[in-house]
Amino acid sequence: MTLRRLTLGAALCALVFQSLLGAVSPGAPASIAAPAGPVASPDDIAELLRPRYVNGVVAIAEGKVITVKDVVQELTPQQVNGIRAGSRNQAEYEKNFAAAQETIIQNLIDRELVIKEFRKVKSGMKEVRRIPDNYIDQEIASQEHDDFGDDRPKFLAYIQSLGMTRNEYRKKIEEDIIFRYMLGQQRQSQSIVSPVRIETFYKENNEKFMQSEAIQMRLLQLKRTAGETDEQLRGRLSDIAAKFKAGTKFEELVRSYSEDTTYRTKGGLQPERNISELSSDFEKTASDLKKGECSAPIIVADYGFLIYAEDRKSAGLQPLTEVHDQIERMLNQQFSVQARERWLERLRRDAFIVRF
Repeated sequence: MTLRRLTLGAALCALVFQSLLGAVSPGAPASIAAPAGPVASPDDIAELLRPRYVNGVVAIAEGKVITVKDVVQELTPQQVNGIRAGSRNQAEYEKNFAAAQETIIQNLIDRELVIKEFRKVKSGMKEVRRIPDNYIDQEIASQEHDDFGDDRPKFLAYIQSLGMTRNEYRKKIEEDIIFRYMLGQQRQSQSIVSPVRIETFYKENNEKFMQSEAIQMRLLQLKRTAGETDEQLRGRLSDIAAKFKAGTKFEELVRSYSEDTTYRTKGGLQPERNISELSSDFEKTASDLKKGECSAPIIVADYGFLIYAEDRKSAGLQPLTEVHDQIERMLNQQFSVQARERWLERLRRDAFIVRF
């Protein structure tokens, strides 16, 4: 950073404090008092932050003053209460609260740097980039519809509760869109993940791809009729099982006979499950079934069941062919995060930032 940039930054800080805040009070305590009771409102959070930021300013990023109010808008009472509930003592509470607070402040700083980068006129550009008005209108309309059920007075009351005018809120939405867009531009193309990298990751991280013995099954369910004995219920299930052995597809039998309305239209197909996680009534039977087999009748209280093994997976390391796409997604995500962090580090390095 040049001397001129430092001088300008120092002058800017002085100007900000003189015009907005007055003299800086020295010796602000850094500790955070534990709330006496549950945090119920943003005002409660502001009270927790004021002892550390006595002037209400937490940072300045390229001339943008980031205040306690900005942090409070990002840190909800539910988060603070969760931090307190998950902390074993005062020291741990202070550490966890400070970590959450620092993450929010860094995100607010990064947001300002990213927005400035978007608005920077670069070589070959004739003017500052901007988000079309209709994009902003659509975003605001979606929020009003999704979060407030198209209740305009409630939506306007929410904006007012943030201490914003409608124009200020519109600017915030515009900057939200800019921030998302610019971060999205840093994502890496999937083409960068070579088969060699995927195979190497698979070999070096075998433990991530170990699986328990699993089954995907179709389930046919009957309910005991009034006065029906176990043997009679088992007989009805056996008759249906005989139709399967005669060649009728199990999913067709489910659609014709099953009384489970949730899965009947799907042919009784259930999500894949680890066999060890099944109830004791089903675990032994499911463990013995081979792919394509139908079980003997199972009676549980007032219900009877037939299980069909749609698919089976043995315990052990999943083949690379089965986890290839999963690894590709994992590596793409990893590379995207790394690329985005390198980009943000460059923006931070070239910016004037003051933390308090």
